[in-house]
Amino acid sequence: MKYAIVLLCLCSLVLAHDTWVQTNTNFVRVGDAVYIDLMLGNHGNEHRDFKLAGKVDPATVTLDVIDPAGAKTDLKPSLTDQGMGAKEGYHSARFVAGKVGLYTIVQTSDRVVNYAPTRSIKSAKAFFVATTSLDKPPSDNPGFDKVYGHAFEIVPLTNPVTPMGTGERIKLKVLYNGQPLAGSRVSFLPKGVTLKEGLDERYERDTDSDGVVQFDLNDANLYLIVAHHADDGAGEGYTSTKYSATLTLWVPAVCPCCGE
Repeated sequence: MKYAIVLLCLCSLVLAHDTWVQTNTNFVRVGDAVYIDLMLGNHGNEHRDFKLAGKVDPATVTLDVIDPAGAKTDLKPSLTDQGMGAKEGYHSARFVAGKVGLYTIVQTSDRVVNYAPTRSIKSAKAFFVATTSLDKPPSDNPGFDKVYGHAFEIVPLTNPVTPMGTGERIKLKVLYNGQPLAGSRVSFLPKGVTLKEGLDERYERDTDSDGVVQFDLNDANLYLIVAHHADDGAGEGYTSTKYSATLTLWVPAVCPCCGE
């Protein structure tokens, strides 16, 4: 009985983990490579950290790069395992940008976990820009606000790459089944920062009646933006549904396109 309880607790933790995607940079020259990491974790401190916990099974997710023209590249065939053990580390893929403009990385998963029994629906996004010159990249890089129709989705309303730097304000919308979700808690997690227990007003906001939230970016860092939702939606093999959406954001000390 003891072992069954322990197994149930461990399974619940795995279900509770979020996924996110992150890049080694948010700017490259056309023809250069970006490394895209597929991560699983941040269960610590109520889903409010960068700590890894296990490793995503690529067979259970979608992972695509959308180029500036809307063409999709499946990254799963190029993923390499960056961990020593089956549950350690993460997967990473090398992608060469061939066009000028903004690229969106999109990851999704939708699984029924029978032992919970819960349906787990996740989405994740990250962005980077390819340019002919890193010295003077263009500030107009459209496509960041595209809605991909995920069951639970974070959509940027301001460009997450250009212009971007400390002092900028990021504005986002949280969508649930395509509709704005009011009162959704959104955490803006700077890498290496530990949030206070409960609501941390420095880094957390609730969406307004239009599902919109905004945050002033005062620190140069990599941010993990996280939102969660749950409902009693039931179906074959599950009695409830849990959702998570993430977005990663590079904030440089100096804006790459305006120099401020």
